[in-house]
Amino acid sequence: QVQVAESGGGSVQDGDSLTLSCTVSGSTFTRYNVAWFRQAPGKEREVVAAIKDNPRSTYILDSVEGRFFISRDNAKNTVNLQMNNLKPADTAVYYCAADRTGWGSATGQYNYWGQGTQVTVSS
Repeated sequence: QVQVAESGGGSVQDGDSLTLSCTVSGSTFTRYNVAWFRQAPGKEREVVAAIKDNPRSTYILDSVEGRFFISRDNAKNTVNLQMNNLKPADTAVYYCAADRTGWGSATGQYNYWGQGTQVTVSS
């Protein structure tokens, strides 16, 4: 049974940084593509960043490029989302998703999801 768990959310001020972590367990981690999505109140869930191996590839949403960075540590079964210079518009619930074959921006591409972690950025 594959399990996905997020950690690292919280409340910060405009311009602060946070790092979110996603752990995928229950299967061979290196086989999984992992993505971070976010959903703000009243808005659709959108992909923020994604990473996969074989071959290594990453995706970053245009509006966060240069501020958000995704990385994976295969030894720890973890994908991190480093978020710098946070803005109030980044306030959302952030979800981690994983799949062996799914890739891209559609939520339906990923079969395994965490419960989400709240990120609140105050001005």
